[in-house]
Amino acid sequence: MKQIRVFLLVLTVLAFFSVVHAQSNEPLAIIMTADGTIMPPMLEYFKRGIRSAEQLNAEVLVIQLNTPGGSVSVMSEMIGAIGNSKVPVVIYVSPKDAQAASAGALITMAGHASAMSPRTVIGAASPIDSSGADIESTLEKKIKEDLKAKARTLVERRGPDAIQLAEAMIDDAKAVTATEALEAKLIDFISDDTEDLLQSLNGFTVQMDNGERTLNTTDVRTQDLNISFIEQLLLMLTDPNIAFLLLAIGVQGVLIEISSPGGWFAGFIGATCLTLAVYGMGVLTVNWFGGIFLIIAFVLFILDIKAPTHGALTTAGVASFIVGALVLFNSPGTPQFQQVSVPLVIAMGVFLGLLFFGILLLALRVQHSPVQTGVESMHGKTGTARTSVGEAGQVQLGSELWSAEKSAESEPISKGDSVEVVEVRGLRLIVKKK
Repeated sequence: MKQIRVFLLVLTVLAFFSVVHAQSNEPLAIIMTADGTIMPPMLEYFKRGIRSAEQLNAEVLVIQLNTPGGSVSVMSEMIGAIGNSKVPVVIYVSPKDAQAASAGALITMAGHASAMSPRTVIGAASPIDSSGADIESTLEKKIKEDLKAKARTLVERRGPDAIQLAEAMIDDAKAVTATEALEAKLIDFISDDTEDLLQSLNGFTVQMDNGERTLNTTDVRTQDLNISFIEQLLLMLTDPNIAFLLLAIGVQGVLIEISSPGGWFAGFIGATCLTLAVYGMGVLTVNWFGGIFLIIAFVLFILDIKAPTHGALTTAGVASFIVGALVLFNSPGTPQFQQVSVPLVIAMGVFLGLLFFGILLLALRVQHSPVQTGVESMHGKTGTARTSVGEAGQVQLGSELWSAEKSAESEPISKGDSVEVVEVRGLRLIVKKK
């Protein structure tokens, strides 16, 4: 019986190691999902994926791409990272209804192989001046010629039709469907999903720096490599709507802390939001001239609390806030995907106006309310006599014990009688029986 158990144990160990050995011999495909603008956080995600694929000796790295475009400089670094990869990188425009617009089009061309899902779009790669101003004709020509030269180096192996289409995307902002891109040989496959793509890649030959390589994706194992929390957070901060909200909340928090010092919470929240907003605006295309209008807006909000204008300055502040935000984020020439939502700006401006108007009403109410502290607040208060009160005695008002004297017109006051304060003389109350 003992020998049988030992025999079964040996069989189990051998089976385990045979499975592990079989798995280690299976080709590995790393699957990434790049959904968002082409910004520095996305670049770090690309680089991490390529490093991981190289360390795991993957057969292929598939990057599912869905982007409206982004920074040309970041795009160039991504193209360089793909070109230097020791593992074949496949750019897959996915899922259905996704796009590889602007900088995303050139990144797709840079893949060792490229594919698109049905109902996806690629193109519209014309450059836009990052300063927000109109591009002068000479500068525009230089930028376009540079991008076209880069595109030609990426697609020249695909033939003249692919080169012509790539140049039209830059010259004329042309965009095409997956079918049109395949007909021009700009891409290699149209695939319904990653499983379909991996089947199509089996036996496909790609050109690497060290020569041609034929892909083996038979019985391929897949491993997802998702974007990290930090990368996702930094990418979210480059959303213009998020950056705008953080800026508005941050300035508001700092102003609350300045106007009512001593509480740390508002100041901490404000400083944190401002720090995150500055990071986002440092990456985005913004016109810093709009910041002047935002500063004017918040100055007007503060002044209206102390000035006898009763809302006029707040109204002007709302207008200045809306204009400043639109100038900051939506100046002419700013790419569409980097522009802030106009309804969001208006809604936030109205909200801040109502908030400061509420603060203004509270300030006015406090100014006209009776004094609640100090000697002046004692007149009219009621209490209880703790001793009989004549020329001297003691009364209790709330939790306080006071020296007291009976007023001339008051009836005699005995211990336990209710009294009312009619006057304050120094530290002594003049009271009458209530």
